[in-house]
Amino acid sequence: MPLINPENSYQAPFWLPEGHSQSIFPSLFRKVQYLSAQRERLILSDGDFVDLDWYVDGPLSEKPLLIISHGLEGSSQAQYVLGLTKTMREKGFHVLAWNFRSCSGELNTQLRSYHSGATDDLEEVIQACVKQGAKELYLAGFSLGGNLTLKWLGEKGQNHPNLIRKAVAFSVPLHLSSSSRKLARLENGLYTHRFLQTLLAKAQAKAAKFPGAVDPAILRKIKTLKEFDDVITGPWHGFKDAEDYYEQNSSLYFLSKIQVPTLVVNAQNDPFLSPECLPADMASKWEHVFLELPEQGGHCGFYPVNYQGTLWSEQQAMNWFLNKETINYV
Repeated sequence: MPLINPENSYQAPFWLPEGHSQSIFPSLFRKVQYLSAQRERLILSDGDFVDLDWYVDGPLSEKPLLIISHGLEGSSQAQYVLGLTKTMREKGFHVLAWNFRSCSGELNTQLRSYHSGATDDLEEVIQACVKQGAKELYLAGFSLGGNLTLKWLGEKGQNHPNLIRKAVAFSVPLHLSSSSRKLARLENGLYTHRFLQTLLAKAQAKAAKFPGAVDPAILRKIKTLKEFDDVITGPWHGFKDAEDYYEQNSSLYFLSKIQVPTLVVNAQNDPFLSPECLPADMASKWEHVFLELPEQGGHCGFYPVNYQGTLWSEQQAMNWFLNKETINYV
């Protein structure tokens, strides 16, 4: 599909002038008040678990169900997850916001955890929804969860379940290696520090639980996400190192195989995303993927000028899912 014309795209408030402020303000200061979820623990095929937060008011078969996948070290309680949940519930959807392994507040039981390409876990979540009666599924993913969602769709290709209707992904590191290098820059040190605080705490807990899995002394030397992926993410999940992990799991390589109408929205000023994650020149080659590249928005930001409780990204997702989008092609 062609690139979506950004002419009528997102515009930031004047007091959020660049990508960092547009990313940080919604994350820290936006508070979404919403009903408590019904939490269910899904036991996975390897004996581990993920926790599911359901927002439903009747049988799954009676309404479309949206499955939301959060970002790196996020959870089902992230403001961008709750915001989209609230928006789509008001439009008559059931919503399932799931937590990746170790992201619901409790360490998972296996040595492995989650990562950008762990589509086997998303597959089990989707199959659990089908078994419980879901007849019409929509998918949404943010950042790492967006990469995961797109990779799953690409892996399925023409063999995707027929009940998958549409998907949307925001702020996606489509090319993991170059995004890792972008995050390692000095100006992005705040994000790296924040991620590593919780990632290393979990890795240290795993090291204590699984002696020999990693030398705790090595963990104390890790300063970047790539170093973490070299020592932990790659080896613990069957990859040679960070670069092997990045190359095998970058959703950029799976977009051409997607057979479900899918919207990908990446801001050009996103501090996390490299130029490779803004592939305007490739958009015409994708039959079912629409690419929107607004000039502003930051990372999972998109706080609008006249904020009334809904982000621009949530409005875009709602329009996309309900066929209310006005698409102007370049």
